[in-house]
Amino acid sequence: MTVSATLTIGRLGTAIVAFAAFAALAIPGARAQSAAEFYTGKSIDLEIGYSVGGGYDLYARLLARHLGDHIPGHPTIVPKNMEGAASLRLANYLYAAAPRDGTVIGAVSRGAAFDPLLDEKGAQFDASKFSWIGSANNEVSVCIALQSSGITSFDDVLTKQLTIGSTGVGDDTYQFPALMNAELGTKFKIVTGYPGGNDITLALERGEVQGRCGWSWSSIVATRKDWITSKKIIVLVQMSLSKHPDLPDVPLIMDLAKTTEQRQIFKLIFARQVMGRPFTAPPGVPADRVAALRQAFADTMKDKSFLDDAAKGKFEINPVGGEELDALVKEIYQTPPQVTKKAAAILGSKS
Repeated sequence: MTVSATLTIGRLGTAIVAFAAFAALAIPGARAQSAAEFYTGKSIDLEIGYSVGGGYDLYARLLARHLGDHIPGHPTIVPKNMEGAASLRLANYLYAAAPRDGTVIGAVSRGAAFDPLLDEKGAQFDASKFSWIGSANNEVSVCIALQSSGITSFDDVLTKQLTIGSTGVGDDTYQFPALMNAELGTKFKIVTGYPGGNDITLALERGEVQGRCGWSWSSIVATRKDWITSKKIIVLVQMSLSKHPDLPDVPLIMDLAKTTEQRQIFKLIFARQVMGRPFTAPPGVPADRVAALRQAFADTMKDKSFLDDAAKGKFEINPVGGEELDALVKEIYQTPPQVTKKAAAILGSKS
């Protein structure tokens, strides 16, 4: 082959490559859409795993009023309720049936992500594969005792019985004190059967019970702040992975672990507190859309109109980013099986 022929073939090859590139740009749909192009003119269904009027519903509807302003293309956010099985119905739907294009996101319970690890048979998903968007609140729950109970510190409940109210074995109000009884030797006497958290609070007022565990600190501040200022209640311990800024001198459950196994169990159970009010998308959503949703969530959490709206409703906003949630869930899913089985047995969820 002559040099001239070789140069001609080379030029021809270059021309073909250039033409192919041009053709790809010219053909509709051949170029990947940006997030802004995809979302323009569209709506996003925000599915809520609980009925109207509860805490998760209210947080989700608060977010829905503002999130679209920060997503490229400004889609309309449409809140819908898909209650059932403490949001497991929704989590299963997101995992197996929801569109994976970024047009559906969900508000699930803070504990839903870890239910598969705790032998919850209704949880048919692997939460480490979800596209976590963020949480509006890094929740800290506490155990409190009425001042009139004579209990003045966490150490007291290691030697003295404290009667506390609970809604039932599947709730934090039961599981948190049951876990401490089993692992730390506390003497919480748990009285179940109260229909809801407000009923436990009324029982405290009537003197039927002496304390309550698994009570959100933000909820106490919003609904019973006078109990704090008047010192009607003593905060015994806080339950999350880190302390609340309001409670620097109250013991943290993680600091009370005496063994590696206890620390692993506590982290497995109380990681749900960091999830607070979590929002997620199904697995497999394109990475650029997940990134856009996460950034929009972060921007919404700093938006003045959102924060003013939250303040009016007395919502605590203490956000956790989607990347942080994703890393936490993946870490918890590496918990040794013998630890998850022991935790499940303690919580009574093992069938």
